[in-house]
Amino acid sequence: MSFSHFKLNDAILKAISDAGYSTPTPIQEKAIPIVLSGKDVIAAAQTGTGKTASFVLPLLQRLNNEQNKRPKHIRALILTPTRELAEQVHRNVVKYAIHTNISSLAVYGGVDSEPQKDALIDGVDILVATPGRLLDLAYQRSIRFGDLEALVLDEADRMLDMGFSDELDKVLDRLPTHRQTLLFSATLSSHIHSLAEVAVHNAVEVSVAQNKETAPKIKQYLIPVDKDMKSALLSHLITEHEWTQALIFIQTKHGAAKLVTQLAKRGIAAEAFHSGRSQAVRTQLLADFKTGKLAFLVATGIAARGIDIDELPRVVNYDLPDEPDDYIHRIGRTGRAGATGEAVSLVSKDDFRRLCDIETKLNHLIQREPLEAFTPRKPLPVSILNYVPKRANKMRADSRRNNKRPQVESAKKTANRKPRSSDNPWGK
Repeated sequence: MSFSHFKLNDAILKAISDAGYSTPTPIQEKAIPIVLSGKDVIAAAQTGTGKTASFVLPLLQRLNNEQNKRPKHIRALILTPTRELAEQVHRNVVKYAIHTNISSLAVYGGVDSEPQKDALIDGVDILVATPGRLLDLAYQRSIRFGDLEALVLDEADRMLDMGFSDELDKVLDRLPTHRQTLLFSATLSSHIHSLAEVAVHNAVEVSVAQNKETAPKIKQYLIPVDKDMKSALLSHLITEHEWTQALIFIQTKHGAAKLVTQLAKRGIAAEAFHSGRSQAVRTQLLADFKTGKLAFLVATGIAARGIDIDELPRVVNYDLPDEPDDYIHRIGRTGRAGATGEAVSLVSKDDFRRLCDIETKLNHLIQREPLEAFTPRKPLPVSILNYVPKRANKMRADSRRNNKRPQVESAKKTANRKPRSSDNPWGK
């Protein structure tokens, strides 16, 4: 199947050809015709499956007419959880709309809002926004929603994970009820279905199962190591294996800064990427990383979704994430668009519970490749799928015993205690 099968206009087809795309991905095959039909959609698609084009291409087809824009009004809204993802989606909108007259804009926090307000004065066809900045602009009467035709909730699960539930409710309250709504999420959890109940109407649900053809070609493995030896192990891997580039995930901003310093002492140049750095600095770091000028980027979870780099060779989990879904999104930064990738996790005994949660989510064990020089003093236990920590088992057992104990103790006390006068309501 080719993109011409969808009967997109020539300007969009030319942009697709310019981008080097020949055949649609599975999620595009399923979603594009439904979106073109005007129906609401709930779609489950992992990172790197081409989901952005699944909603941008049909939106461009819908908006590609000579309708005049009214001041401060927008015709389509794409909500994303992070600034980085907003920028990434907007770049794709610009790329696909290059041969059309459709205008677009990305707005997000962390930068001056005045240029964004100025850009909205004449109206915009497609606005890509983070929830917080969108509401700020709405409160300042810098944006109007009366002409809105379509809403896209991109990475909806991530928005809920990041605590944007209240903001989403406020945004939805401001939008016209007669609109097309497209909800895209990596997972279709109960929280997503709850959001869908208020956001979409009579939606068609679309999902793409992972199989040998659609699954990213990512080699996943872990190296057991003590927590205090992780930086030394990472330096060893970079130098001995002559790594050219890696996106390294770590839990905290402080930890990112510390690791960058430790790598520098071993002659390895790296930069920290986290919410504590200004938007201008983060934008420059991403640009340098994408061009290869910066080889190693140490990032907190904020970068798990939103970094779109062709042929990123590897991702390193210096720390395992608390949520298994975050592991999937992290490693989804590599092995994109049919390329091969590598996902390396440095795992200490302290990480064992997180490891078991991740392996249970994946439904397979992650291959272990121990290095003799970094054999941990505290051995990493053997993994078991559907592992339940001993403490949880003990709590369940205690709960079962406690549920029975009060009746037994009460019976014993009643049988053994001496009679009291108060036991006889007629006595003294």
